[in-house]
Amino acid sequence: MQVVVDTNVLISAVFFGGKPGQILDAWQKKKIELVISTEILAEYIDVLHRLSAKYPKVDVSQIITLIASFSLIVEARSLEEKVCEDPDDDKFIAAAIAGSSNVIITGDAHLLDVSGYSDIEMIEPAAFIEKYLSEQTNAAERRPGD
Repeated sequence: MQVVVDTNVLISAVFFGGKPGQILDAWQKKKIELVISTEILAEYIDVLHRLSAKYPKVDVSQIITLIASFSLIVEARSLEEKVCEDPDDDKFIAAAIAGSSNVIITGDAHLLDVSGYSDIEMIEPAAFIEKYLSEQTNAAERRPGD
């Protein structure tokens, strides 16, 4: 499953763990594939470097290398119309469209408000885990005899 991960979710995963950390673990275990654009990668890098000053024990250079190496990097065109109240969030929608991803994992209210745009589900980390990563979901998808 290909997903776009909003910067706030990535940052929470890297520095604090919790539900966002479970999403990063799922990516590392190849249960999901991250879809990013160069614009998203640039934002990830900027914010990771800024926060690494506060949390120097976290090696952000390694994380950046992994993301750049093991994500699907798409060429996302700017959207023809402003979709989110905060136009800076539109880059996540553009990447989802370019990567044919139907899911953006986010805690951003502006993105959550436009869930369903272009058939893209905007979903919070806990809801994503429950819907797509929980053992119950995986068990329900298995057929008897598998």
